[in-house]
Amino acid sequence: MHQAALEAYVQAIGLDLDDLAVDGCIVKAPGGGENTGPSPVDRGKSGTKRSLLVEGGGLPIGCALSGANRHDSPLLRPTLETLGRFGFHLPDRITMHLDPGYDPRVTRNLLTELGCGWRITPKGAFLPINHTRRWVVERTNSWHTRGFKSLAIVTDRRAVVQAAWVALASAVIVIRRLIRKAWTAYRWDTRTARRP
Repeated sequence: MHQAALEAYVQAIGLDLDDLAVDGCIVKAPGGGENTGPSPVDRGKSGTKRSLLVEGGGLPIGCALSGANRHDSPLLRPTLETLGRFGFHLPDRITMHLDPGYDPRVTRNLLTELGCGWRITPKGAFLPINHTRRWVVERTNSWHTRGFKSLAIVTDRRAVVQAAWVALASAVIVIRRLIRKAWTAYRWDTRTARRP
């Protein structure tokens, strides 16, 4: 469903694949199971980490799940590999926007290997999020967590079910954006048609 929604969006409007952003989000998983681990931000309670890939407008196009105790950097490769499953025509130059958690040399080597540019916020430097292109991934993580109860607290123990919930939530976000864009275009057309 997520793939079908993205393909419809590509045909109707198009994705901004020049600027991509990735970020991790830790949520509670009280029942344990696959893709869970002790959360470093919740006193070692069981949690899940979602590493989310979004396009320049903030639409989710890929996600990798892991235990909450995993660092963001090792999750970057599986997260970026989700981009290939859609078969999009990728631009020649892609810029990845990342937070300081991705600062190690390994991340830069990976992005160089993939032919991507990068903008990584330096560690220890304060840079307001609205001065970067990363705010879209933070907003999408918030939509996932606040809009879908099954993603705010993970109760499913199997990885395939967890991934299905993420895909369903992502499809809903894409369809909502598609409807909003269509409604805006319709309203604009009706306004301009009435003018003498």
